[in-house]
Order: sequence, then structure tokens, then C-alpha cells
Amino acid sequence: MRSWPAATTRRDGQAVKERAEREALAQGVRYRTMFLGILGAIVTLSAVVVLLGTTALIAETRSRPLTAAEQTRYKQEEIARRWQAWPATGVFPDEVAYQGLDEAQQYARRVGIAPETTCGAATDRAVARVLEEHGCLTVLRATYLDQSAMFVFTVGVAVLRDEESRAAATEELTVDDRVGVLPVAFPGTVADRFGLEQRQRNGWVGAGPYIVFSTAGYTDGRTRAAVPAEEILHSELWSAARSVGGQIAYFLAEPPKVPRCTQGNAC
Repeated sequence: MRSWPAATTRRDGQAVKERAEREALAQGVRYRTMFLGILGAIVTLSAVVVLLGTTALIAETRSRPLTAAEQTRYKQEEIARRWQAWPATGVFPDEVAYQGLDEAQQYARRVGIAPETTCGAATDRAVARVLEEHGCLTVLRATYLDQSAMFVFTVGVAVLRDEESRAAATEELTVDDRVGVLPVAFPGTVADRFGLEQRQRNGWVGAGPYIVFSTAGYTDGRTRAAVPAEEILHSELWSAARSVGGQIAYFLAEPPKVPRCTQGNAC
């Protein structure tokens, strides 16, 4: 009689093979489902990130009203850059109005503008030490004549890093009116005899990140030692010098017009 065990073995082997294939297929389907799920989560997260970033970018770049802090910063930055942004004739105008002793408006005329120089080279040692300790960047100087051409003034603008540095420096500056900015004489002009010995008085005023120094003398070359102290105190010379320096300080630190919005005046 014929025996059939081999056939049964073949059928069992086929069943095992088919079951393995089904399991492999099922596993593949699970992996594919997991992969698609992870991919979908990544795409969703990326879309959310892009959306949030786009929303933030739009919010940041769209025109909006400036905050009080932004307005203050705008003013400070605008004033602080003027010494570089303006031409030299903008810092030191051709004419500067001042008030004489009789309160009549008069005009000081600019003789010349000196080259930009270091803080140590433009001021007396006691002043230079304070300026340099507080981060003085440079000094700009120009010389003026009063309307009568009897008085000569040198105005020096010391540029500090910021308003805080300027305030700290002015707290330490000496009140000695014999020291300050060094005068600048211009050969071949009425101001050609204005030197160290001819300085009668010195002073300064703070404005923004600037300290504006003034020094004054006579165009005829009189020295400080040759002029009685009482005459200096009652002379128009110092009031005119102080007024000219104050006007230049005012020009430099005058608050600029601030735009209402981040992109102009339209929000």
C-alpha cells in the first residue's frame, strides 16, 4: 500500500511559508504605518514652527507704534551720531548767535575749524586725564570771533561713549577756570595770537554724550596775567564765550523728531 506522509509534510511546509509571509507582510504594514505616523508628526510640527515663525516675523516687521523706550533710544542714537554724521560746518556753523551784555543779539563769526584730534592733545592735562578715564573718543575744535572782533573764542566738543560716560566725567571735572580746552590760533587771521597765555577763562557744558568746552581771550594778544581779575568778571568777553559754547551744545543735543511708528509715521 502507498504511504502519504511526504505530501502532508509538503502541505505543512507550505502553510508555514505562507504564515511567515503573512506575518512579514503584517510587520511591513505596521512599520509603514509607524513611518507614516512619524513622518506626519514631523510635517505637522514643521508646519506649526513655520506658521509660528511667519506670524512672529509679520508681527515683528509690520509697522507699529514705537514704545517710550524705543523713542528714547532713537533720540539718544541720533544725537550720539551727529558728530560723525554732520559735516564739520554743521557742528560749527559759520555764525553763532549770542547775547551781549545789553541783551542785544549779536553774531560770532567762525575763523576756522581745527583737525580732529585726541582728547589728550586738545585739553589741559587735568582735564584730559578725566576725559580719557571715561572713554573720551575725540575732540573737535573751532575758533570764533565776536561781532566786534575784540574777543576770540575756541570751542571744543569732547565726544564721550554715551551720555552716562559724559555725566560721570563732568562730575569729576575741575572747576578751575584756568584749564579746559586748548585754544586754536589761525595764522594770518585776527585770531593768530590766541595761545595758552592769552586764555582769560575756561568753562564747559554737558549735552548728550558731549562736553562742550569754551575758552576766551582778546584778539590783541593780552595775556591773562595782564588783565585785572575784576575786568574779566565784568567784561562781555566771558558771557559771549559761554553763550557761543552753549549754542553749539544746544545744536548738538537738540532732540530730533521721532517717527511715530517703526516704519515711519504710518502704522
